[in-house]
Amino acid sequence: MKKHILFLCSQNKLRSPTAEAIFADHPAIEVDSAGLNNDAEIPLSEEQIEWADLIIVMEKAHCNRLNRKFKRALAGKRIAVLDIPDEYEYMEPSLVALLKSRCASYIP
Repeated sequence: MKKHILFLCSQNKLRSPTAEAIFADHPAIEVDSAGLNNDAEIPLSEEQIEWADLIIVMEKAHCNRLNRKFKRALAGKRIAVLDIPDEYEYMEPSLVALLKSRCASYIP
């Protein structure tokens, strides 16, 4: 069975969709992405949290916001913080390299 990984950032415009795109064809996982802001391209839903085996956020602040907004839905969920600041463009090569290296321990 494939592992379900959910990538989160603020707006779901740059970092989390890049992560979703670069790992989309990985044979051992299924990926999705969303944003934590109310006006995100794809705002995070409880259904996405339920679906996820692992939630990967880009910054510590996202972890805090996630816990504030979805505390009950997060029971028993594993959350990882990548510490990637909001200073990259979508699919920027340096962001792709950073995501691949920071996700190496989470993605089989």
